[in-house]
Amino acid sequence: MSQYLNSNLKLFSLNSNPILAQEIAKVIGVELGKCSVSRFSDGEIQINIEESIRGCDVYVIQSTSAPVNEHLMELLIMIDALKRASAKTINIVMPYYGYARQDRKARSREPITAKLVANLLETAGATRVITLDLHAPQIQGFFDIPIDHLMGVPILADYFKEKQLDDIVIVSPDHGGVTRARKMADRLKAPIAIIDKRRPKPNVAEVMNIIGNVQGKTTILVDDIIDTAGTITLAANALAEYGAKEVYACCTHPVLSGPAIERIQNSKIKELVVTNTIAIPEEKKTNKIVELSVAPLIGEAIIRVHEEQSISALFD
Repeated sequence: MSQYLNSNLKLFSLNSNPILAQEIAKVIGVELGKCSVSRFSDGEIQINIEESIRGCDVYVIQSTSAPVNEHLMELLIMIDALKRASAKTINIVMPYYGYARQDRKARSREPITAKLVANLLETAGATRVITLDLHAPQIQGFFDIPIDHLMGVPILADYFKEKQLDDIVIVSPDHGGVTRARKMADRLKAPIAIIDKRRPKPNVAEVMNIIGNVQGKTTILVDDIIDTAGTITLAANALAEYGAKEVYACCTHPVLSGPAIERIQNSKIKELVVTNTIAIPEEKKTNKIVELSVAPLIGEAIIRVHEEQSISALFD
């Protein structure tokens, strides 16, 4: 792919996920652009782009994962720097879109922060966004610039295909994730089950019902984000109670905050399969977590955008 070394494609990485950025650069066959991110003593961010990008198609890799606000500000300042340095296009590669869970008013007087973030990116000067598994697909409509929405399910499904597990059932941990579970099930040619949880009254433990047959089956829980791992571990333990033979879990975005790792270690989950849209710090890596790379997918998507080819063909 080294035809890009002398072309007008430039790839930059900020601080959220430098290892993934290196992998993507390798897939495309370019060097990462030179830029420095420093802090003033009061914490203000300063960015310096250390090479000419005039007239270039620039791709900036940055997940807005924890610390979310730091990474978001880095990205906004970088976009402003690129715009003022006469980049031809500013393409934001955001493997994980932070604030995506605030996509509607669930109660009165609540903000819709996912829309605010979209406004900020556009106002700063982004011309395109490439992202993976948005928490709510309709967030694509919050943007008035092109957005390429990639899917993590094929990567996760291929991993389980290679394991050659028998008697599989794909399980959605709640009603909202049924579409995702169905996509995974189609790829693995397996049936689906749904976990139906409700609280009979306030402060009373949730009652779990399972819609579908999991008795004696190998179950795979699928979600887009695992944050504190409360939902997924409760679901795994419920599956075990209902007679599942083994419980695997997978997600695209391993946020894994607070008590997540401890909960996963103590749960019935045999293996948690995640992608590297969010960098997992060393202290959170355990023998239960398997990490798959999204670099080949994102690298191919960048090449297709640059060459004006179809992205949807990647998933056909």
